[in-house]
Amino acid sequence: MATYSTYTDYELLAFLKAGDEAALSEFYKRYWQPLYISVNNMLKDRQPCEDIIQEIFIKLWDKRESIEIQISVKAYLFASCRYKVFRLIKSQKVREDFFDGLHERLHEPSAYGSLEHKELLQQINSIVEQLPDKCREVYKLSREENLSHKEIAERLGISTKTVENHITRALTQLRSSMGGLLTIELIGWWMKN
Repeated sequence: MATYSTYTDYELLAFLKAGDEAALSEFYKRYWQPLYISVNNMLKDRQPCEDIIQEIFIKLWDKRESIEIQISVKAYLFASCRYKVFRLIKSQKVREDFFDGLHERLHEPSAYGSLEHKELLQQINSIVEQLPDKCREVYKLSREENLSHKEIAERLGISTKTVENHITRALTQLRSSMGGLLTIELIGWWMKN
């Protein structure tokens, strides 16, 4: 008799629908790590990543009898994770530093296709340009020149607390202005990766 690892996803899905827990375990073995890597690339936070993936597998088991997967189990699992991540981002229940690293992640050449990448960067730059002068200057020194809070404070002759306040204000503005746009753009990015 063949072990579960030799079955195709389609065959395993039939076992799963019949209530076979070993089929669920095999799906978990096959897809937990790639799902975790994918979600963690976005959230950079272990606990929510693990929670999302756990919820996806629980849902797969709970809905096993009625689930209709039109494409592939793999695509279904990744799409389910994307949906959960976007809901988490939209609800803003993500770590503060998610938006901290956004600028750097968006400047990675592989992060987006060239057209989407340029459009998203234009949108971010447009929002940054609308910030008050000092706030914009601090944000650019932090994100574009990678200066520390202390270095920015010394260069501009202000306190590090003032630098922190400006960066917080800039990130808050980006978060509120880009919530919907980020979801759309991240869907496009994730579909390609």
